[in-house]
Amino acid sequence: MTIPYALIKAVELIRQSDGLIIAAGAGMGVDSGLPDFRGNAGFWRHYPALQKAGIDFQDMASPPHFRSSPGLAWGFYGHRLALYRDTQPHVGFQILRDIAQDLAFGSFVFTSNVDGQFQKAGFTEDQVYECHGSIHHLQCIDPCHDHIWAAHSFEPVIDNESCQLLNGPPTCPACGLLARPNVLMFNDTDWLSHRSDIQGERLSAWLRNTSNPVVIELGAGISVATVRYFSESLHCPLIRINPREAHIPETTQNVSLQMGALQALELIRQALRD
Repeated sequence: MTIPYALIKAVELIRQSDGLIIAAGAGMGVDSGLPDFRGNAGFWRHYPALQKAGIDFQDMASPPHFRSSPGLAWGFYGHRLALYRDTQPHVGFQILRDIAQDLAFGSFVFTSNVDGQFQKAGFTEDQVYECHGSIHHLQCIDPCHDHIWAAHSFEPVIDNESCQLLNGPPTCPACGLLARPNVLMFNDTDWLSHRSDIQGERLSAWLRNTSNPVVIELGAGISVATVRYFSESLHCPLIRINPREAHIPETTQNVSLQMGALQALELIRQALRD
């Protein structure tokens, strides 16, 4: 089988590097069966009750619903929390770990995903930067203090037809008010960022130790371009993997693979073995 030039170039960039930066957007989870909420049609397919109510993703993923309609807000976020807990990461996560094992400084993850899939796949907390927070952690809705705590004791019971939480929502252990996910939402002024800030400091320290890292960017779109901006800001070799929005300025240290995350990673793994 003839190996495409882009794939050969991607393998060369990896072999020349001393560390792997994994930059992941929502598309990384698609091969695990997770929705990426691309456009209202995709969002409403998973939450038909919100379509009936005329609520789009950006509106639903905003803090005001936790005050005005907490059952609906936690119906949405509780469903996502349960979904992410039940989902097993696809084999592409292990391929990334295997690639990093052969590099002097291993890997570090930068992700806008709040699903915790990298930790579930075996990446340690010390090598993941969740720039938008984590749905597996909670904070006070006010917030009355700066405490962030794990959500493991909260087991949401959801009526999927109405997108409503049926059991009691989590509450703040300090003041007793409603708790919300420690996730950066749209138009969010109350998000507590210090957990993510600490992760970012670890990433900066890791980057200072590397001399020639390579970025593998997976499933990062342009509608919320946080991950793409990060990847390009590093000015180091970049392998962009995306089935629809793979464009990248062509240079000797950039390459794009227009395909899904798992397919591309399996091809990279095979090419590294050849």
